[in-house]
Amino acid sequence: MSQIVHAVVLHRFDAPPERVFDACLDPAWVGRWMLGPHGRDQRVVGLKLDARVGGKFSFVINRHGTEIDHLGEYLAIDRPQLLAFTWATRDRLQNAARVIIEIAPRGSGCEVKLTHVMGAHWSAQVDEAAAAWSKMLDALEQVIAGKDVAVHAGNEVSLP
Repeated sequence: MSQIVHAVVLHRFDAPPERVFDACLDPAWVGRWMLGPHGRDQRVVGLKLDARVGGKFSFVINRHGTEIDHLGEYLAIDRPQLLAFTWATRDRLQNAARVIIEIAPRGSGCEVKLTHVMGAHWSAQVDEAAAAWSKMLDALEQVIAGKDVAVHAGNEVSLP
């Protein structure tokens, strides 16, 4: 059995679990928090997702003139507490990872535990992966609170 490594991020939200969960499966929301320019010079080119177990997604961004297609398949969808999917780029499909998002109610809000499960060959990038997911969850918090800017103004976004 091959070795694996985990990047784990915890984040508290002042929003109900259902709202956070739904923002993970709605293409318009995904484009605003997961793929928008928060911390990176990139723009969304196209978003397609089939939000069901066994459904697939394709999130295409343009970063510095290069198109990157993030691909995956939904492994578990249990609203509002669990979402799991594979995660890879088109050029590295053989190195697909898994992402598990667990959402637990906490008072009037919730806590998200995101675990990125990768092969041991990614061990040098665990901290980088955790930092990237942390930035994305920070961006999600801003989007849910309505504090983000219109990140897709002028961009072509293909929605299913």
